[in-house]
Amino acid sequence: MIFSGPPSDAADGTAGRDPYSPWRTASVFGRTTSGRVRARTLVPMETARAMDPALAPRRTDALWRTARPAERLCYATGAALMASGLVHLAVFGVDGGPWNGPVSWRKPITFGLSFGLTLIALTWVTSYLQIGARRRNALLVVFAADCVLEVGGITLQAWRKVPSHLNMESAFDTAVSLSLAVGGGILVVLLTLFAVAAFRKRPSGPTGMPLAVRSGFAVLLVALASGAAMIARGVTLTRTGHQEAAYHSTAALKPLHGVSLHAVLVLPALAWLMSRTTWTDRAKESAMWIAVAAYGVAVLAAGAWAAVTY
Repeated sequence: MIFSGPPSDAADGTAGRDPYSPWRTASVFGRTTSGRVRARTLVPMETARAMDPALAPRRTDALWRTARPAERLCYATGAALMASGLVHLAVFGVDGGPWNGPVSWRKPITFGLSFGLTLIALTWVTSYLQIGARRRNALLVVFAADCVLEVGGITLQAWRKVPSHLNMESAFDTAVSLSLAVGGGILVVLLTLFAVAAFRKRPSGPTGMPLAVRSGFAVLLVALASGAAMIARGVTLTRTGHQEAAYHSTAALKPLHGVSLHAVLVLPALAWLMSRTTWTDRAKESAMWIAVAAYGVAVLAAGAWAAVTY
């Protein structure tokens, strides 16, 4: 019989502690003429997974079963936000109206789906970060509340038939616009903290997941920068009396913002899917590097388009 055990001759001393390390120490038991013997050896991760079911990739249903209360709150909130986006898609189908422009059902649809998906993705992806449980839970709860604030403010203004962002036409509209701007600043701080945690210590996870998580957060920083640039330019135009120009000033950066925002979901999801295959660890790692490079090309293309049209 073979059981996973603490590290022995691992070069970096982490093989036995990280259940997703490429190498895993194991205790091998056998019986010889002299009786029971025990030896330790370092085995590939694929072999260790076959020996120890606890090392197998996480099942999706286990995410909810083993989730902490804060995680369940975030998963449920994300699902509710996505449901809100789908409800407003139905409203758009019935009510009609323009898809583009500062006053459109597009905003509660896209923001509800995007924020809901991002909240669910961040709750899952941050489980691979080497960060204290209490700190992570606190950051996730604040992030969830901020997502509700953003989607709620945008949805409210859509039903009032007025722009949600950069709208200073009345005291109430100004309050909503400023609350969305402050909420955006809080999002930047929270996501930056998660990104720092991803690079301070190597994330755990199956083969390819550490690279996917770090790359996803690195690209996410591009989304945060482009979002901040949109807000800054829009506020500047609004304060100088160019309200209509402010509404349309963000168009050039929207593709860059959208593409880079969801890398933190797409790349880790790809790593998880590959963990369900029979590919070798080397093949999985190579495929992840190709995926990261391809996503980087997409971000560069969106950035080039933004630079030309900004």
